[in-house]
This record gives sequence, C-alpha cells and structure tokens, in this order.
Amino acid sequence: MRVSQPMNANWTQERIRARIAELGPWFHNLDLRGVRTAPEHFLGDYPMVKWQRFAHAIPSDLSGLTVLDIGCNGGFYAMEMKRRNAARVLGIDFDEDYLAQARFAAEVEGLEIEFRKLSVYDVATLGERFDIVWFAGVFYHLRHPLLALDLIHEHVARDLLIYQSMQRGSNQVARVQTDYSMWEQDHFDDPGYPKLHFIEHRYAGDPTNWWVPNRACSEAMLRSAGFEILQHSEDEVFVCRRVERPADGYGAVYPSRGGKDAG
Repeated sequence: MRVSQPMNANWTQERIRARIAELGPWFHNLDLRGVRTAPEHFLGDYPMVKWQRFAHAIPSDLSGLTVLDIGCNGGFYAMEMKRRNAARVLGIDFDEDYLAQARFAAEVEGLEIEFRKLSVYDVATLGERFDIVWFAGVFYHLRHPLLALDLIHEHVARDLLIYQSMQRGSNQVARVQTDYSMWEQDHFDDPGYPKLHFIEHRYAGDPTNWWVPNRACSEAMLRSAGFEILQHSEDEVFVCRRVERPADGYGAVYPSRGGKDAG
C-alpha cells in the first residue's frame, strides 16, 4: 500500500524534465514518472543502489509511525518512508536548493511530506521525538559530528536511528579495553582501533567533507552517543536503537541548541 495524494496530471514528462533542469544539479538520482533527475550520476542509480542493499532492515509497514529525515537532500529516503505508510514524514536540510528539489519530487510523486530548512544542530527547536530518525550522508559533512549525534539522542530520537556515513580506512573492529595506562600506545596504531580522519582542505573536491570515520569509529561513536547497534545492514549503514545513557556517564557538554527539550 502506498500513502499518497492524487498525482497532478499537469506534470507531464516534458514539464518534469524542464523543472528538473531548472532545479539542478541533483545529487539524488530520482525516477519521477519515468524521468531521471541525474541520469549521468557518477554513482549510477544513487541512492537506490544503496537502499536496495539494506531496505530489508526497515519495517515494510510504518503505519502510525513518525519519521525525521535529517539532511534529506532531494528527498529519496523521506519518500521511501512515506511509501511504507509512515503517518508523518518530516525532511530537514540546510540547503534551500535541496529542499526545493525534495518538495518538487514529492509533489510529482503525490506524497504528502513536510520539508523545513533546519540544521542538525538545531533539532531541539522541533520540540518532538520521532519513531525513526534518518541520519544518512550527513555525518562526514559536519565539523562537530559527535555533537550532532548527542543532539539527536537528546532531542529527537524516540526509537530507531538509521545511520549512514562514508567510511575510509580499515573495516576491522578491534577489541578495545575500557582503559589504558599513559604508557600504552600500540593500540593507536591498530587498524581496527576507532579512528576519525580529519580533512583539512577537500576530499573528492568537496570542501564540506570534514571528518571520515573508519567502521570501528562509527560503531564507537554511536554507542557513546547512546545508540545500541541492532544491525550492520550494509557496509556504511547501521540500524540502531536509542537507549538511555548512564546518569553518571560523560555525555554531551552542549546538549541543547535553542528551543525546549523534547519530551
């Protein structure tokens, strides 16, 4: 069953193609009534090719559930969640061009989705929690990625977090002790030790690529922020559940960014 609004018959393929060109360039290669938004995408049919590798890990029927898509870009995942009957889907992004693309795509597809301009650092202003939070393709674009995870845990995640990040370095995960003496250093050179690679200038020509984790780092930071990893469904994708952090633990030093706390 697909939750949708009646499609606007005025959106002919010719009009869709013209509007796609007006709103380009596109990063999400969407199929809008048979017209591709980015047919020459360097990653091919992206993000569909990635989604197909972990779609089975997401419940097929989301009836009654709410979804927040952080960094929604052109709206691919927001639309997939609405197609799975989510009661409410909110997509946020800080880029007006991406939001315009997402609104257009949802309109063409007849999907009722809300989109707002908002940074991940300002999610507290939403004042509500969501059953599923998408955090895909955002982590490595942030100068303060762990703060973002802390804010998601503190303010908007109720149950599931879908995390995806570009990862580089070893795919190994070393067994890490809870503490080391000042004189122990060899573990830092272990390929499986959690590492977050800092990009001072650019990576892949993109000045917004700041921090790229290895797999061990993704897992460690998710746990540190209060998320239990349920499935490692795809190389870069982790399906997580929000858990309470110990009251006496060391958490975010800056857990709020404007607005009231979400109950």
